[in-house]
Amino acid sequence: MNILSNPHFSVAGGLLLCMLGLQQAQAAVALDRTRAVFNDGEKSISLSISNDNKTLPYLAQGWVEDAQGNKITSPLTALPPLQRLEPGAKSQIKIQALPGANLLARDRETLFYFNLREIPPKSEKPNTLQLALQTRIKLFYRPKALGATTGMVPWQEQLTLSKQGDKYQVNNPTPYYVTIVDAGSEPGPNGADGFEPIMLAPQGNEMLNLGASVLGPTPVLTYVNDYGGRPQLQFTCNGNDCKAKPTKPN
Repeated sequence: MNILSNPHFSVAGGLLLCMLGLQQAQAAVALDRTRAVFNDGEKSISLSISNDNKTLPYLAQGWVEDAQGNKITSPLTALPPLQRLEPGAKSQIKIQALPGANLLARDRETLFYFNLREIPPKSEKPNTLQLALQTRIKLFYRPKALGATTGMVPWQEQLTLSKQGDKYQVNNPTPYYVTIVDAGSEPGPNGADGFEPIMLAPQGNEMLNLGASVLGPTPVLTYVNDYGGRPQLQFTCNGNDCKAKPTKPN
């Protein structure tokens, strides 16, 4: 059966909402993670999806975008691109590597995005607005040259801060992408108000939007690790230069 021709589904009339944190809690079709890592040498990785609606079937559409947000089918592609999920059902979407993956950078990660859109069944009620909710997560291609990461001291501890005027610049000397989601003047769940998250490219740097006076002489940054966890880094400063304190061994 061609699910696209099924009269119970309407794609064109839907309203697409791209919400980067809220949508997953509200969506019927849920993804099992907030980011994904594709290790060089793997043929594919599997992402688990589920239809949390217990009464209605949904279509699940998956695709990959490059770092600029362009939809692509190589060197990584999502299979199947479209599938039907019965009420309460679970399934998987595979991210598969194609031969073009061999041309990706060998000395640093490459950034992609995985998108998952749910398409609801057509409502039988007139004048009904239907929503096609979408989840978008970061997908990192990690080359073998970077080595195994399991059990390693977090590479995020190599981040440094440099004071420039009344702002801190975050410097990333590593070959990995690092996402900073919070900042404050001391460890704890409550960061400084008004912080704007940033993503540091490999060998890149970014300015924090908060003043150095707000973060104080021992700034704390919260980053997102491979598993979606949010560890914190506390920095000690000597003049205008700051280094992260090493993680204490367990």
